Amino acid sequence: MPDMRRREFITLIGGAAAAWPLAARAQQKAMPVVGYLSSLGQAVSVQFDDAFRRGLSQMGYVEGQNVSIEYRWISDSYDPLPAMAAYLVQRQVAVICALGPPAVLAAKAATTSIPIVFVTGADPIKFGFVASFNQPGGNITGIWIVSTVLAEKRLQLMRELLPKAMPDSRATNRSTASA
Repeated sequence: MPDMRRREFITLIGGAAAAWPLAARAQQKAMPVVGYLSSLGQAVSVQFDDAFRRGLSQMGYVEGQNVSIEYRWISDSYDPLPAMAAYLVQRQVAVICALGPPAVLAAKAATTSIPIVFVTGADPIKFGFVASFNQPGGNITGIWIVSTVLAEKRLQLMRELLPKAMPDSRATNRSTASA
């Protein structure tokens, strides 16, 4: 009889040990991974990176706690962007955040299934990121920062309102000479 209990005990412990990792994995949700693909170098991208993390935090996602971020920045050229985008796709990130036209194009070429959210100053329709503003289509959407278009329009309006206004180079020279 003691042998029987010993065998039952070993079987029980062995079964529990085998089932425990499965139960532990079932209880833990995998942390989602966000791919961050930037057309800027890391040193230049600091402001965008901080704003990105703050935005995620405001939505309840804190890096290292309930979301992981895979950062990819360029160094000297855009050439590595396609390989960086392919790595993020291979990594099976939940979403790719693409900053700048070269990063958006690389991400779009790398996947048609992973959602891509972009931030760019380039016209997304003109560059072929989306089909239209109302129905972007595919797996891509984002924000178009139209500051360059607005700056051009403001300059055009100023020229129309003040057609003869030209800076007087002599006044500029005098003010710098007296300073």
